[in-house]
Parts: sequence; structure tokens; C-alpha cells
Amino acid sequence: MNLLSIVWNVDPEIFRIGGFALRYYSILFLSGFVLGYFIFKGFYRREHLPIAQLDNLFFVSLIAALIGARLGHVIGYDLRYYLAHPWEILMTWKGGLASHGGAVGLLIGLWWYVQRYGRKYGINYMWLLDRFIIPVTFAGALIRCGNLMNSEIYGDVTTLPWGFVFVRANEVLPKHPTQLYEALAYVLLGIALMWLYRHRLEKLRQGSLFGIFLTFLFGARFLIEFIKEPQSNFEVGMTLNMGQWLSVPFIVAGIAIWIWSVKRGKPARLPARKK
Repeated sequence: MNLLSIVWNVDPEIFRIGGFALRYYSILFLSGFVLGYFIFKGFYRREHLPIAQLDNLFFVSLIAALIGARLGHVIGYDLRYYLAHPWEILMTWKGGLASHGGAVGLLIGLWWYVQRYGRKYGINYMWLLDRFIIPVTFAGALIRCGNLMNSEIYGDVTTLPWGFVFVRANEVLPKHPTQLYEALAYVLLGIALMWLYRHRLEKLRQGSLFGIFLTFLFGARFLIEFIKEPQSNFEVGMTLNMGQWLSVPFIVAGIAIWIWSVKRGKPARLPARKK
């Protein structure tokens, strides 16, 4: 064992009372949405939108992300198992949330929010996506920290001094802490997007932030997957794993949306509403 490695043996449960256990992952997952709520408050205030609408956005996005992430895992990684044990689809506390599925769920949920609540205030789908992806980057970083607390979704063996020995996963060799690699990539992307929103909003075109987000977030995910261990047995021996195959459409879509937004030329700022 590398003497410079980090022995990671953190209990993923904060406490347990009978059959109920509060886990770090759950706290970090929900914290991402709470953080997003306060970030969006700043967006709505800056662009003179009713803060009261944020409650609807909060619950729609939370429910859509949970359903999408769970179904993404079920369909993308263990469909045969869940077809044989369909009642376990609802057992999210046993683990199994896929970020790609969560992304699809959010896209659908936000579209519904715009149709139901947004149009009366001049909010369209792309305007909302341009802003929503900023807190998503920070929420994604918190979720990856939750994966670290669960000792899951880590990388291959490494000799680097920051390798983690995940004791609770029965590992004896240091592994890449790919959860932290992704978390750092997401935070840096979030800071960059926030800077663009705060200082370049007048020059941006609608859809540009969303296109940049898709391109770089899933681009980072694609690259980091090269040093990740397979999450399911069927991925063993694959040149590209499931996470990478699922990332490719998002990267292509990001580039296409980025180009489309520039050519379309619609201002990113919401037009002033008539009083």
C-alpha cells in the first residue's frame, strides 16, 4: 500500500434510529437544491421576477430530478434486475441514482414549469435553462461529495499521493477519488458560468450558457470516466463505459445549442415587462 494514500473509512450514516438512517448523501443532495433556491433568488431579483414563483420551481425540479435519476439508473445500469424486482425501483435509499437520468428528468420538469407558471412572466424554456444550470453545477459537486461519503463511484488503482483506500468497499489499494475530481470540475464550471451571468449578460445570447454547460460538464464527465471503475458488470471490457456513451449526446447537443444561440442572436436578458 502507498504510505501516502488516504485511508477512507467514513460511516455514510450520520445516525440511525430503528429502520431509519440519515445519510450524508441525502443531506448533500437536498443541500444542492436549497443552494439553488437562494442562487435563483438573486436571478429573479436582478430581472424583476416574482420571488413567490421560486417555491414551485424548487419542488418541480426536486421531484423531476429524483424520478429521472432513479429511472436513469434502473434503465441504464440494472434493467434486468429491476424487471425481476420491480418493487425495488422505489427503494432509493439502497442507492442507485444516475446523473444522466437526473438531467433528462430536470429538462422535462423545467419544460412543464415554463408551460404551467413561466409564460405569464415572459419566461421561456431556454431562458430558464441558461440560469438553472448554474446552481446545477454546485449541486452536482455536492452530490459527488455524497458519493465520496458513500465510498462509491471511485476510480482505478493509483500511485498518486491523494489516492483513497475505500475500506468500506473492501478495497486494499489506493484508488482515484474521482468523486472529488468531478466535484472540482463542476465547481470551476459553476464559477465560470456565474461570472458570465454577472458580468457578460448583456453580451450573451439566449442558449449560450446552457450550451457551454452541456459541453464542458459532460466533457469533463467523459474524460474522468476513463479512470473510473465499472459501475456494473456488463461494462467490464468496454472501450467506452455506459457513463461515456450517455455523455456523448449531451456533448454534441451542447455544441449544437452553443452554435445555434450565437447564430440566432436573441439577447440572454429577459425583456423588461410592461407594468
